[in-house]
Amino acid sequence: MSINRLILQNLKANLKHYYLYVFALMFSVALYFAFVTLQYDPALDAAKGTIKGAAAIKSASVLLIAIVTIFNLYANNMFVKRRSKEIGLLQLIGMTKMKIFQILSTENFILYFGSLLVGAFIGFSVSKLILMILFQITGVKAVATLHFSFQAFVQTIVVFSAVYLFILLVNYLFIKRQSILALFRVSSSTEAKVKSMSTSETVMGVLGISLILLGYYVSSRLFSGSITTATALLSSMLLILASVIFGTYLFYKGSVRLILNGIRRRKKGLLHVHEVLSLASIMFRMKASSLLLTIITTVSALAIGLLSLSYITYYSVDKTAKNSLPAHFVFTKQQDADPLTKALDDGGIPHKDTRIEVLQVKANLDQVLDAKGGLISEPGPRQMAVISDASAGAPDVGKDQLLFTGASDEMLALVNFHKGGITQILTPTTTVPLTYTGIAKQAFVSWHFMSSSLPVAIVDDATFQLLKQNLDPSIQRNASVYLGIDIADAKNLEKANQLFHSFYDKDRSSYGSRQDMAAESRNQMGLLMFIVGFLGLTFLITSGCILYFKQMDESEDEKSTYTVLRKLGFTQTDLLNGIKMKQLFNFGIPLVIGLFHSYFAVQSGWFLFGTELWTPMLVVMILYTALYSVFGLLSIRHYKKVIASAL
Repeated sequence: MSINRLILQNLKANLKHYYLYVFALMFSVALYFAFVTLQYDPALDAAKGTIKGAAAIKSASVLLIAIVTIFNLYANNMFVKRRSKEIGLLQLIGMTKMKIFQILSTENFILYFGSLLVGAFIGFSVSKLILMILFQITGVKAVATLHFSFQAFVQTIVVFSAVYLFILLVNYLFIKRQSILALFRVSSSTEAKVKSMSTSETVMGVLGISLILLGYYVSSRLFSGSITTATALLSSMLLILASVIFGTYLFYKGSVRLILNGIRRRKKGLLHVHEVLSLASIMFRMKASSLLLTIITTVSALAIGLLSLSYITYYSVDKTAKNSLPAHFVFTKQQDADPLTKALDDGGIPHKDTRIEVLQVKANLDQVLDAKGGLISEPGPRQMAVISDASAGAPDVGKDQLLFTGASDEMLALVNFHKGGITQILTPTTTVPLTYTGIAKQAFVSWHFMSSSLPVAIVDDATFQLLKQNLDPSIQRNASVYLGIDIADAKNLEKANQLFHSFYDKDRSSYGSRQDMAAESRNQMGLLMFIVGFLGLTFLITSGCILYFKQMDESEDEKSTYTVLRKLGFTQTDLLNGIKMKQLFNFGIPLVIGLFHSYFAVQSGWFLFGTELWTPMLVVMILYTALYSVFGLLSIRHYKKVIASAL
């Protein structure tokens, strides 16, 4: 048999094992090529004034290379080990190690670069769709066209050729170091199955669960007020990171076996066949893969967490803009508002105008508020904005009372407000004591009037007039009047915004458009969410493939067990039920632990990113779980074929 024929036969024989690897490789190439094509796309260049697309996508492509490289090296290493007996047989019949290396390299070359070319074609085909998605998410109004970039193609070939050279190096070192006897033992070596757990393993299992729970507890208390300094905050974050990651490793190393061993003891060893096929296998195999599973779980949690936070910000864009600018158009000077008001009247666009007078005062708030994490460390008078309860829409406030408004979720999470505390407003001639009665999220004036990150205070109109007569001129701002313009009919909003642009430049220090603020935030966070989403999808596909490859590997090792069980009278359905439970554990445990990690990470500081938590986070988690489950179903399908061929 010629070498060329041997190579073709090997490719044909191993194609059933390689198909998902080929798919994942093509997917990775397609995604990378599409990313790089975006970087060189003229449509994106035309939008550079609105999004910093090229630099962000270039940074993402570097991370994509790292993910793809690690995946390809791992997948190649697994398949080479699976073929170790074949390599040993070739040495037995007289082939040199270099000749065997050449055969494997040729097979890999055909498979790898064939997948690369197909993947590049797929990437080119979907690049327009990806660009359209990017423009839709970011709100950029530009035309997406199908554009082939020769620069992107060359860059893709160079990058993946470098990855291929790494693969060749790994294969060469593997073949060179292994003896014939060792090659026959590689694929059959398994972890020793110890019947009872040692004391050290039990301690390890308990410690793993304890460390994870410790990380969750500290995470839930991160911004509760118990941590009062920036140094303590940083130390707590490092503690959370270390305890959760190391705890996850120990969880796979000992906790899983400890829990399942407890279940087996409770049943007194009387296990059904599906429990034997699931629990017993997982108890011994997860320990051997603890490092890999820890990495997959940690990066899954990171991907879910980052995507949740970016989606929280994106989802909260309109509400955040409304909290910052209560009206569609906001001004702090009458002369700035007059041109737009006149243009709206001339254009027949109905609008509602709001005018609120705003004072700046000094107030002693030591009895009212204290900050968590040491954000307000120095006691004493602070500057804040005050409006009258007679202002449009403002709630009624008692004569000797004060109400804060316009508080964000971030402010409420980071600052404690003590109801009933006395606020002392200091004027050049007198001190006005007021009782703090509460705080509301609704904003009545824009961010231009807020001082020292404090919310705006509402006082009784009589108190307001008293403060107005005793102002401190040194702290008054040019912005002393809030002027809000709301468009009555939403259909006219776009036209009104165009009129706004015709009169005003990008200086937003004394005026602002809520539509522009929302569009800018949506643009920035949409790009971030787009990049994080695609990187997360790439990792999901690659990690799912890795777990699938492991199941393929295990199914071959356990095929003889299925043969014995079939001969004893167990049906395919009996065995398949056990396999389904096994896959539920194999894919479910890393997924569930990753979801818990991401939940506590997001829960501890989501308010720093937006105004909504549950809807964005649940959407991300459900989508990630659904896509991840596909690989579990593929594993069950593969096991079904193995069980069917066991007899």
